[in-house]
Amino acid sequence: MTTPAQHPSASLGLTDILHPAIAGLVSVIVNYGGTFILVFQAAKVAGLSPELTSSWVWAVSIGVGITGLVLSWYSREPLITAWSTPAAAFLVTALASVPYAEAIGAYLLSAAGFVVLGLTGYFERLVRIIPGGVAAGLLAGILLPFGIGAFAGLSVDPVLAGLLIVAYAVFKRFTARYAVVGILVLGLAYLLIQGQAGLSQLTLEIATPVFTAPAFTLNAALSVALPLFLITLTGQYMPGMLVLRNDGFKTSANPIVAVTGLGSLLMAPFGSHAFNLAAITAAICTGKEAHEDPAKRWIAGIAAGVCYILVGVFGVTLASVFMALPATFITTLAGLALLGTIGTSLASAMADAKSREAALITFLAAAANITLLGIGGAFWGLVIGLLAYAVLNGRAPGFKRTQP
Repeated sequence: MTTPAQHPSASLGLTDILHPAIAGLVSVIVNYGGTFILVFQAAKVAGLSPELTSSWVWAVSIGVGITGLVLSWYSREPLITAWSTPAAAFLVTALASVPYAEAIGAYLLSAAGFVVLGLTGYFERLVRIIPGGVAAGLLAGILLPFGIGAFAGLSVDPVLAGLLIVAYAVFKRFTARYAVVGILVLGLAYLLIQGQAGLSQLTLEIATPVFTAPAFTLNAALSVALPLFLITLTGQYMPGMLVLRNDGFKTSANPIVAVTGLGSLLMAPFGSHAFNLAAITAAICTGKEAHEDPAKRWIAGIAAGVCYILVGVFGVTLASVFMALPATFITTLAGLALLGTIGTSLASAMADAKSREAALITFLAAAANITLLGIGGAFWGLVIGLLAYAVLNGRAPGFKRTQP
């Protein structure tokens, strides 16, 4: 990984900071507003006290914030980290039958696995052999439901969704750089006027981390640690790295996996299940909507990290505010913020005639969000796409065709 000293950056103007900072804020709002409810559901299933639940929120938020901030600072790239959403969904059922102390032990084992994976470098080698068209098709397929969600909101709240969509088009026409900033400010103003922003119930309370001594059992290792590792690897790290590659960022996966794995290891005793490189919310920060100059998008990673740390300090209170925002606002905001990335990914997927059909198959398979053996759509979309590429091109990715 490169360091700031290797990047003699030019002076940053206000707009150079504002646009990526807003992108970082949007990614945080989308993350908490869209998926964090799964953490609360898992905590309820596990029978955790309010203190242990608050500690979980503290641990995962602080851990995500610090790792994302550090990685973005030293790489000068927008390395957005997040908690593992598919892992949280898995824990909603898994924690029903596993004692909490054993779950903490399983979190530690899973995190240790990522540290080892990052240090050995095997994950980076895997990412590099995936054809560019297949990677772009996978990313477009993963993001497609979010793009559709931006317009599906018209059926639920036509005034709010319509306001955001029309405003986005107007901003794009007259001041494209301010499109996402504009709809965020306009949407929040509308919600405040309508009394739908959830700020009336805001009472800031400092979160207190609670240490839980881990217990290690074979049952928890096989039923929690192993699935947690595989789900996070295939559902988060892999698409997260492809998001970075799709937008031209070349940072090695090895330090990212090692640093986030180490962070998860340190925060696990306080309740954090796993955090990792983000995928969906990362795409909000890595594309040209964050900043026209890719060299200045790293500010989004710093901003997101700071926001996560602030939420973590106040535990459940700020997280609950984001979750109280109307679902239509969250889905429409996310979909519109990702439109540019979806379009770029589709264009990249279709650019090379030799891999076009395999990329199209990957796109459709990923968009179908197949779930088999407890593993989600990103993994199966990639597997199906690579198989299609091998069959259609007569060779596996990373291998040259032998002459007859």
